[in-house]
Amino acid sequence: MASKILHRFRRKVGKPSTTEEIVEDFPERSELDDDTEGLSARLSGTLSFGDADVADEDCTQTAAANSDSDFLHSFESDGLEYTESLLGELKHCNMLTKQLQESWKKSRGNLIIEKLIFEVTSANVVQDSSSKYVAYTIHVIKSGCFDDDKALIIRRYTDFAKLNEKLLKHFRDDMANVVFPKKIIRKNFTHETIAKRSRAFEQYLQHIHSIADIRRSKVFLEFFYLRDLKVGQGLLRGGMCEDAMETLVNALHLQQKLCSWDTEHLLFTLASIALCYQEMDHLEEAQAYCERALQTIDNQENHPLLVPLLHSNIRLSWKIAKDKRQSEAKLQQVQEAGIDVLNQPSLKEHLIKDFLE
Repeated sequence: MASKILHRFRRKVGKPSTTEEIVEDFPERSELDDDTEGLSARLSGTLSFGDADVADEDCTQTAAANSDSDFLHSFESDGLEYTESLLGELKHCNMLTKQLQESWKKSRGNLIIEKLIFEVTSANVVQDSSSKYVAYTIHVIKSGCFDDDKALIIRRYTDFAKLNEKLLKHFRDDMANVVFPKKIIRKNFTHETIAKRSRAFEQYLQHIHSIADIRRSKVFLEFFYLRDLKVGQGLLRGGMCEDAMETLVNALHLQQKLCSWDTEHLLFTLASIALCYQEMDHLEEAQAYCERALQTIDNQENHPLLVPLLHSNIRLSWKIAKDKRQSEAKLQQVQEAGIDVLNQPSLKEHLIKDFLE
């Protein structure tokens, strides 16, 4: 638009016989340079979101129409009227854009309710030497936020049946209106049966999770992650750290999403992940998880994992050139409390020998 205005101005002030020469004296590059120094500077910073683009475009067209009608008169009076008119139109557009931006920012700040969703993503028929069953893969997803932490469980019908039996035993009143899919003898492996059970398991988990006492219960929480912890411990004993890492991280994500109150299981998970990273020579990650495990112990000076974790954290911090004085001071404090800090099993020995319950 600025180049168009300048071109019309030159045609007005120039002589008719020298129109071609004027065009040659002012090539396209000159028009761009003039635009940079002139009107384009006034248009800077007019961003828009959503419908604001339409509003800005309409305002710009209005300014252009007004400038066309009053063009000659404005420049004959030193361009003051045109400048004031254009700035007035742009000020109005900018105000409208800012209002839309503020509205957009406020809408982003609205409270979004987060909740867990249990989704059966696959169901596979498994047949081994002794039995045949359907393995349901359930993803635990936190809605209302960006959830990049993968968390899933693989359970069969008998696993759900055992969970339902335990919940009926401990929460009979709460479970009175909870419907569980019935066991059938025939057609267990048809597509129709598998599809119906998949939807039923999703609704079942959603329902019992909505009951506060049940979702905080040990029975409910262990249904999701205790098996992973035991598998991870077995893999650690076999020296398969990479496989153990995948299982343990999944268990950690499940505990975090379910808001598990069991600090012992959380502590075991964090310490085991730290050990896996240490065995894989990923020292910075190992130290970070070791520190998180120590924060979970807090002030429990008699905890059997405290001294091994402090020793590991001091050693890892030294290797990655990180300040270790806080852990050293804590270890000194534990020693002054009468605890033997020199003849303790290593972190690896503790995690391999401890039996998870």
